[in-house]
Amino acid sequence: MTDRLIVRRDTYYDSVTLMLASSDAEDVEGVAFAAAVTATPVNLSLIEAQGFDLTGENPGPNDLIVALRASSDDAADAAERAITARLTGPADVATGAPGEIPPRSFRSATRRNTDLNLAFVSVPGRYATVEVAQALDAGLNVFCFSDGLSLSDEAALKKIAVGRDLLLMGADCGTAIVDGVGLGFANAVERGPIGVVGASGTGIQEVTCLLDSAGLGNSHAIGVGGRDLSSVVGGAMTLRGMELLDADESTSAIVVISKPPDASVAARVIEAAARTGKPVVVGFLGPIALEGDTPANVTVVDSLEAAAQEAARLEGGKIEISSLQSEARTPGFVRGLFCGGSLCYEAMNVVAATGRRISSNVPLEPELRLADVESSEGDTFIDFGEDELTEGRAHPMIDPSLRNERLEREGRDPEVGAIVLDVVLGYGAHPDPADDLARVVSEALGRRPDDLTIAVALCGAKRDPQSIDDQAKRLEDAGAYVTRNSAQAARVAVATVATTTERADG
Repeated sequence: MTDRLIVRRDTYYDSVTLMLASSDAEDVEGVAFAAAVTATPVNLSLIEAQGFDLTGENPGPNDLIVALRASSDDAADAAERAITARLTGPADVATGAPGEIPPRSFRSATRRNTDLNLAFVSVPGRYATVEVAQALDAGLNVFCFSDGLSLSDEAALKKIAVGRDLLLMGADCGTAIVDGVGLGFANAVERGPIGVVGASGTGIQEVTCLLDSAGLGNSHAIGVGGRDLSSVVGGAMTLRGMELLDADESTSAIVVISKPPDASVAARVIEAAARTGKPVVVGFLGPIALEGDTPANVTVVDSLEAAAQEAARLEGGKIEISSLQSEARTPGFVRGLFCGGSLCYEAMNVVAATGRRISSNVPLEPELRLADVESSEGDTFIDFGEDELTEGRAHPMIDPSLRNERLEREGRDPEVGAIVLDVVLGYGAHPDPADDLARVVSEALGRRPDDLTIAVALCGAKRDPQSIDDQAKRLEDAGAYVTRNSAQAARVAVATVATTTERADG
């Protein structure tokens, strides 16, 4: 075999372009491994784990690394050419009339077209603050997919947005649906009477998909970014979103979802919900202490599953939760491997309720934070969408390879009895996530048919481009339990294994 390692100094390409370049190279006959990645710590660890020696290279975070393993020099040459062709090929750019020069700023764009009212910002975090500020200054609502903004900058920008009656969805906003048009990661759900405000991208996706499965559609879904309900930001966009949905004639019920917020902000959300003239379901994931009585038009629940069920009930519908049951098998740890942060959080709450203490890079309690995200400790859940694992890489909903590699490794650990994970469908997500995942699941269960369970939370809608029924069948054929929400998948997984205490006693 031929190994080839190339370091290109001070070279930047976006993570999706690099993912496509790597895929092009791996498609070359005779290529066993190919990676074109930014030299972040996580990516360097992955390359070293493949046996490449980085001694003397000293790559920095602004450098590009190409690692190739091929059956011959000719195959390696062909792979290198494939990567170069992808990186240097013509970019896809939106154009106006023939010969028209594209606008150089948000303000010049709005001067040309006065109907423009939304800017989509997806740039490295260090540039995002300026871009968002310029978009707001141009009078545009903003969907900010970028992460990495400081909390103080986010608070200041949202204060500006409120003062101008604009929406700033984000930072780190993954999902929104406005007038039936999905932004970021979104599903092809039906239009309907239920509006959603969410400090959670995959939370919005799960709730809207569960409602869609019951024949209940969505009016609008406003993402606000995961830090909106912090004490610093104060729920600025959550409150603004609720105001907009209250005024919207097509919305008859409102759902608000978030991981546990700051207590004072939670109280503010409940007060704002009470002021609306509509029934409001507030889903704060996990336990939270609320003072005083809950207003008559407000229902507070502690999970995405319950939020969707209650919203359906308000509209005279019912969400059928799978009665799928798993059999108790052998003792072992539970490992969670998630692309969606809120789906991970919901599953952790379910498993923690059985008495297990879960280590994580997004822990339920600070003292349970993993020392090393690459090394599991007992019951462990990983959110692969966290900044530490997405720097220089495409989001795992676009490129799940890092999560799938971890699944293969966890499946070989004899102390692991159950693995729970998510698959999120829809626009923006991987076009066929079951393709590689089904293979990894089948191989893992083939090695341990009697003492390993894999449960999958499949989040999607019937009109999604990936075909939810096809994805489910292929994963089930591989041996996985497949459910349609994260809480149910976690219940299935944890039911198959004994607790840590039971294992020690047995």
